[in-house]
Amino acid sequence: MDEANDPPTIARLTDHIESGAHEAAVGGLKAYESAAADRRREALQALSSLADDHPAAFTPVLAELVPFLTDDERAVRLTTAKLFVAVADAEPAAVGAVAEPLAERLADDEEFYYVRARAAEALGYVARDEPDAVDTPELLAELRVGLDFDEPEVVEKLAKALECVALGQPHRLGHHAPAVASHLDDDSELVRYHLCTALVAVGCERPAALQDCRDALVECLEDENSYVRGRAAEAIGLLVRADKPGGSLPNERLVALQDEEPSFVADRAQFAVAELVDETSDARKCNEVGSLEGVRAETEAIVEDITTPDEEGTCSQCGHVLPEHGPPLCPRCGGPQ
Repeated sequence: MDEANDPPTIARLTDHIESGAHEAAVGGLKAYESAAADRRREALQALSSLADDHPAAFTPVLAELVPFLTDDERAVRLTTAKLFVAVADAEPAAVGAVAEPLAERLADDEEFYYVRARAAEALGYVARDEPDAVDTPELLAELRVGLDFDEPEVVEKLAKALECVALGQPHRLGHHAPAVASHLDDDSELVRYHLCTALVAVGCERPAALQDCRDALVECLEDENSYVRGRAAEAIGLLVRADKPGGSLPNERLVALQDEEPSFVADRAQFAVAELVDETSDARKCNEVGSLEGVRAETEAIVEDITTPDEEGTCSQCGHVLPEHGPPLCPRCGGPQ
């Protein structure tokens, strides 16, 4: 290869991006498209780490990163998708402008399932904060139908993306609420939490959409995870606002949950009981329960709490919980295990 066309060192490439040297960054990324596989892997790992700390620096060069989503190397595709997740969380409008390649990765049944999971996560962040950028029936169908057929690791990200869709535009999930509720018995507590939270978001805007979800929500009041129990109580409280809630409601169980620890469950049970007797709970007065604002403010910390792992079974490089039968690389950082 001609030295003039050699890719820059990884340190120089990251410096170009971090400093906003746009022309040099674009040229460097294009040069890396034809670099050796090990250099592409190392470069994308460095860029992904930079994106975790400085996601805004990548908004001018996202189009140049798109080719790496279809790289021949699976590890490169995965690390690139992870980079898009970091940027989408902080700069959703920028990722929304290049959302189509991510949607294609999600829809590709032959793609490595961790890549599909990360694509779903990135698209979810866009749907949460820039919903018009990904407002397509195809994406919603991909997220919903995938709950039935995908690998467990993908289903977790699909559920998270559906929660994000509901937080961005609750009405989009209104007609799909019963299908979402049918997965509230998933083996993964994280999936159950995300989907129950999505239904709460729908209920904040359209309580009647939860009518056919009543039985599944009532069952979730017995869930082993307190956050799922709390969200179920919150959703039932919202369902009360519908003219026809779809059947009798578990008044006695909700009353009992008012005294449960932690307070996350008790506050939401109090909210539901107050709705049943047409009163206003203290939590509702503070806009903490039964509102999109409250859900958005809490859910990130809740997910972190649910996923906080014991040291055993985690990535030695980033601390991510590793799936029991996963590939020999971390789905979060792409590092070898």
